[in-house]
Parts: sequence; structure tokens; C-alpha cells
Amino acid sequence: MKRRIHIFIYGKVLGVFFRSFIRDNATALSLKGTVRNLEDCVEAVFEGSSDQINRMIELCRKGPKFAKVSDIRIIEEDFKNEYKEFSIAH
Repeated sequence: MKRRIHIFIYGKVLGVFFRSFIRDNATALSLKGTVRNLEDCVEAVFEGSSDQINRMIELCRKGPKFAKVSDIRIIEEDFKNEYKEFSIAH
């Protein structure tokens, strides 16, 4: 089953290569979507299979080596098949 989630990751997530971590893992899991930094968090949208998205959520809870995730907000959305790949938005 295809899913889409919109996720906001809070804590020490800026300046620790979180966007690259998400892009690399999302690509490895064949997820499509985007990730970007906001003023106080990292925001990402993932589209793909339910199993792949569940694995990505677990990876987001840990983050890269120097990150410290304090909170995650997940919003389930309707699958849109909007993305052709996974990219970092600047």
C-alpha cells in the first residue's frame, strides 16, 4: 500500500547533516519526496510503501551521528505520486 507522510523533526537537527542523512536513507529505501530545513526543525515529505515509510520514520527518530532528536510530528496525507525522486530543497 502506498502512503504519504509529512514529518517535522525537532531537536539538534540543524547543522548536523540531517538533510543529507534523510536523502541518502530515503533513496536507499526507494522513497520519493523532499526534505528542507525550517527555522526550528527539519521538514520532509515521503511517498512510498508503508514498510519503507515506517523504516524511514525510525531512522528519523535517531538521525545522523551528531543529531539529537527531541520530538517528531507526523501528518498522514493522501498519496499523490507527486515526486519523481527524493531531493533536498534549498
